[in-house]
Amino acid sequence: MTISASQPDWDFITTSPALMLSSLSHMGLIEVTGEQGRSFIHGQVTTDITSLAADQWKWGAHCDPKGKMLASFRTFAIADSLFMLMPTSTLELDLPQLKKYAVFSKAELSDVSSQYQIIGVAGSEAQAFMTQQFGDVSAALTLVDGGAVLRDGERFIVIFANDKASALISASQQTLVDASAWQALEIKAGYPNIDASHSGQYVAQMCNLQAIDGISFNKGCYMGQETIARMKYRGGNKRALYILSGTTSTTINTDTQLEIALEDGFRRGGNIIECVQQGDKVLLTAVLPNDTENNAQLRIADDESSQLTIIELPYSLVDA
Repeated sequence: MTISASQPDWDFITTSPALMLSSLSHMGLIEVTGEQGRSFIHGQVTTDITSLAADQWKWGAHCDPKGKMLASFRTFAIADSLFMLMPTSTLELDLPQLKKYAVFSKAELSDVSSQYQIIGVAGSEAQAFMTQQFGDVSAALTLVDGGAVLRDGERFIVIFANDKASALISASQQTLVDASAWQALEIKAGYPNIDASHSGQYVAQMCNLQAIDGISFNKGCYMGQETIARMKYRGGNKRALYILSGTTSTTINTDTQLEIALEDGFRRGGNIIECVQQGDKVLLTAVLPNDTENNAQLRIADDESSQLTIIELPYSLVDA
């Protein structure tokens, strides 16, 4: 079932309404089942699946043997099923990779995106609205009839069976907007939503996954662990995820290149991980050299009139 969504009619890059419901149609779900489902995923990803509590969700990444992220995701459980929430473009690449190794375990993986509606709820009235609809949603994960609610600070991700979504939208008395407004909030949170364009390009620390508790350095072996552990304990990481805002006269996407001003002129600076655009205003996350100063001068390649400013991350990259 498809629920129509409209473009936001406000400046979603800089502001947010008191209550917003956003269709996260750009996100998909992998369901993992079977006797060895959790143990199989635990041996594949950066996060500790065995310690995942019933009222908890976690960030994680699935990497190749060289430690490069094939996908980043949020993971949680409903009953005996484990779910992985990630961009649909990444899911289409990552699911076959996971299935390739799952044949050696009693684990089954399937794309169940079409069975659910994924809706983001945000704004100063989001807490009150969600409490009214579902009761106590103070835990990171709340199971509800037909799905689950993931709490992320003052925002919520509602993952619902298709027949439940329309009632939630109606109860909000809001127009459902497309994913762009939600993506702006994800970008401001400094989250590493890797799409297909950058699958297999970056080690997890290059996208700040360690800073959002998406890497366990105490769990057993997993795909790419050697590289990720070496980067933590021996150093060598020269990149990080940054948040940028600014203006450009061109249309950007995750293939658009960035340039940074050096003493001898502008040079290639980094890659866009996630971006939103409204008119000439842009907001994005990008992987840049991790010694890039906050006052660095950046621009969109092929648009000399563009200007980008670094926004301070809402978390620290300094190891505890």
